[in-house]
Amino acid sequence: MSNLFRRDPRAQWIARNRLHPLHVPEGQLIQRGPTGLLRKNVHAIGFIGPNGLKRIDRSGAAGSFKQLNRQSAQGSKSAAQEEIVLPLHKVANPDFYILVVVDGVSGRLSSHDRDILGLAHKLATQPAIIENDAAFDKGTGGNEARTDVGGGAGGGAGVEAGGRTGAVVAVFFDTITEEKLDTAGIDRLVNFEGNEYQQYNPEKRCADLYKLVNQINPKHILFPDSIHGGSDLGRRLAAKLSTTVAANVWKVNGNQIVCRGSAGKTDITRPITNIMLALEECNEPVSDTRHECKVLEQPLIPPPKQASDQTLEQAITNTYEQKITDLGNESVNPNDINLAEAGFILSGGNGITNWDQFHHAAAILGATEGASRVAVDDGFMPRERQVGATGTWVTAKVYIAVGISGAIQHMQGIAQCEKVIAINTDDSCDMVKRADLSAIGDSSAILAALLDLVHEQKSALKGNQKRDQKNNNATSDTSGLTPYRATPKNAPEAQHA
Repeated sequence: MSNLFRRDPRAQWIARNRLHPLHVPEGQLIQRGPTGLLRKNVHAIGFIGPNGLKRIDRSGAAGSFKQLNRQSAQGSKSAAQEEIVLPLHKVANPDFYILVVVDGVSGRLSSHDRDILGLAHKLATQPAIIENDAAFDKGTGGNEARTDVGGGAGGGAGVEAGGRTGAVVAVFFDTITEEKLDTAGIDRLVNFEGNEYQQYNPEKRCADLYKLVNQINPKHILFPDSIHGGSDLGRRLAAKLSTTVAANVWKVNGNQIVCRGSAGKTDITRPITNIMLALEECNEPVSDTRHECKVLEQPLIPPPKQASDQTLEQAITNTYEQKITDLGNESVNPNDINLAEAGFILSGGNGITNWDQFHHAAAILGATEGASRVAVDDGFMPRERQVGATGTWVTAKVYIAVGISGAIQHMQGIAQCEKVIAINTDDSCDMVKRADLSAIGDSSAILAALLDLVHEQKSALKGNQKRDQKNNNATSDTSGLTPYRATPKNAPEAQHA
């Protein structure tokens, strides 16, 4: 017989297909050529390509839904019994702090935020770097205060330079809705809440960060270089601290950083700075440890002193110089929102038989329209509406998939969605297995029933409003007061109400 190694194409295909019931993600895919030589697996997590970049897993393969699919196919234990408990990374007495100001859009951590937290964890655990912090100390109280970071934060005096351990402090503005903060690499948590943070108010946020920096004296401050306010806030803080800032940072090597220049065509190497605006995929997110995510006990910023003739809002406003006034949100067409930033998406696939009904349902629900690759290739939806690894990665709070079976590229694109609802005729498709809620049946009938329920709810709401208005008018008539009438000045507000 021949001594040549015989390949099993089916076994190799199952090992590459993460959604196959027989797929075992813990196993390593070993490929051999006809001569028996080992082949590199470019699909493996952590594979380093020819450009030197390591592949980052963003498919959600470690999520609970994959464990649930594999367990249901094998008919074995429940997902709760096989849940992997990660080791706890605890920093009781940190020698220094790494401050991360996340974007926190809608109170959740984006993939960009998690990459920044991974970079902060790397800076907190790597050996200490001897550097000149004179420029940073100008805004934080001088060299003496900066030196106290090593020993004052947790009694680190007398510890050797290589044994210093830092803690990652994450700063959120407004309400936090993220549930998995402990697996994101957060050791300490600071949450600024209040009505003033629900609007665009960069001066207030910069003033609060300035007080926080003066209190904890962080070694480095990281901001996501994004359009959600991180890059603007980082530059404002750097100007207030009279220090330099490094933008477009995508790699940190010891005491050197690499920044993107010339529209991403050139790499610029420079010494590490205290304030950095990091790009997405600057580092792998934390995935192998749990963290305390301990809220700092003492209030970091004392309430402002208010005069006898001042309200609390006026006293807060007077503590910083307000130059920008937020006029509030403005209603826009949901399809004008970038698909990657949409919070509510109604996506259609090959199972849609009535596309006019689909567009009408999206308009009534106020959802941004998405589509699978099949629907785009067939010409029913434009290319910019394609969801998936070959289209747009989405992070919606609610994702409704209508008539989509769930190809692996599409499943990768919706891995970061919070809630997934599937409408499909096949109860065994991958999208139904992934979904948090499923409706099995014809898509046209289910969408029609959904629209009927929406109309009933709107009619009931209008009826309650009319009844309340009649009761208010009756109360006004019995009390002898003149009923309220909208004047030309407040007529738009009354019509909107």
